[in-house]
Amino acid sequence: MRKLMIVFAAGCLGALANSLTVWAFGHYGISADLHVHIAPELSPPWLYPRIVWGGIWGLLFILPVLQSRWVLKGAVLSLAPTAVQLFVIFPFIAQRGMAGLELGTLTPLLVLFYNGVWGIVTAMAIRFGR
Repeated sequence: MRKLMIVFAAGCLGALANSLTVWAFGHYGISADLHVHIAPELSPPWLYPRIVWGGIWGLLFILPVLQSRWVLKGAVLSLAPTAVQLFVIFPFIAQRGMAGLELGTLTPLLVLFYNGVWGIVTAMAIRFGR
């Protein structure tokens, strides 16, 4: 149970880092400079579900893979939420086209980067939180 709580909390922390990165890229115009239309408002209704889902995705860190290579593990495991965002959320729920391409052609790369932030911060939180 302790390990589940640690990976959930670390996933929440990773999601906070991810969310602040997404917000900062939008707020400071980095996304717009890349012709990607993702610029959320930093608000509790936007932030709260992202943090909870980050914790749920953090449960992936229970998997016994790449135990000694925690940064690589974070990067590899971040591919799961990336795939869901690009191939389920954007096309079917948000109606933004396959891989979110209606938001800009570089959307998949930004989503990969943002979720990489989640994975690496989550892995670091687990590593240093023990």
